[in-house]
Amino acid sequence: MAKKQDQIIGDSPAFLDLMDQISRAAPLDRPMLVIGERGTGKELIAARLHYLSNRWNKAFQKMNCAALAETLLESELFGYEPGAFTGARNRRAGRFEAADEGSLFLDEIGTMSMSAQEKLLRVIEYGEFERVGGTDTITVDVRVIGATNIDLPAAANAGEFRHDLLDRLAFDVITVPPLRERREDIMLLAEHFGMAMARELEWLVFPGFSKKATEAMMDYHWPGNVRELKNVVERAIYRAWDGEQPVCDIIFDPFESPFRPPVKTNRKQVAASPTPGPIQGEAKTIDKSPDGPFDLREEVAAFEKKLYEHAMEENRFNQRAAAPYAGLSYDQLRHGLKKHELL
Repeated sequence: MAKKQDQIIGDSPAFLDLMDQISRAAPLDRPMLVIGERGTGKELIAARLHYLSNRWNKAFQKMNCAALAETLLESELFGYEPGAFTGARNRRAGRFEAADEGSLFLDEIGTMSMSAQEKLLRVIEYGEFERVGGTDTITVDVRVIGATNIDLPAAANAGEFRHDLLDRLAFDVITVPPLRERREDIMLLAEHFGMAMARELEWLVFPGFSKKATEAMMDYHWPGNVRELKNVVERAIYRAWDGEQPVCDIIFDPFESPFRPPVKTNRKQVAASPTPGPIQGEAKTIDKSPDGPFDLREEVAAFEKKLYEHAMEENRFNQRAAAPYAGLSYDQLRHGLKKHELL
């Protein structure tokens, strides 16, 4: 089973809907797709699908398809015979054989080559395959759970993913909501990760988070989702030293430093398109008057909204960092974001 610290946690409406879908899909002996942004816990969901199924006491194999070259991917999935390639001295079983009667989780399934996709389709449809370099047909009973953070239907339409494989995999699709859509879960998760880190550091108690730290975490956009939240919380705990006072300092970007090395740029690119400054550079994109009559208030409002969006993007959607970046107070920034419906 998943480790205790890797449990799926939440009580937001989006999270509860997700858990309900997983519980209903788990007992069905069908392929599944888990779609979601990085750091949303797709592997944990795949594990839950396995351990809530009738295959719970059989093997749960996991493999990241993006971590291996095309030739290695096929030999890892399907195994190989002696002499199949240089260095293949002995027969080796692949992940499908290891997962027989169990489940196989294929992360980053959208990166698979067309050749591997064709073989995967055959296994899903008929439960049969041959090892690399072999001719004997091997039969297995494996439930495939695929995961990706890309739009697979769009990839299929672009000729980068097989439509027939997509049809077989997508018996149902579990789309994991990003953390920013589960705001009720942010502090619940933060407390969970905080207590675990406090135990690791052998603190007597976990003092919790200050109001300032809580507001900072609630205002943050969390592009890295739950994985990023875990890193941020653990970093804050270990830097707090003693645990006698509520944790106050939250550092979202550990690379931020006055001594950070400068960004290396392509000189040809810089010459072709000058790099704009922080917020003033954005104004340089509008150096041409509108053609014909225009509504000044609408033009100003549109440009102002663009500046707010730029400030937020440049600061990874951290409102407290974006405010001084735009020369505003925190309250002024919040007012502007609400005014332009950016909250």
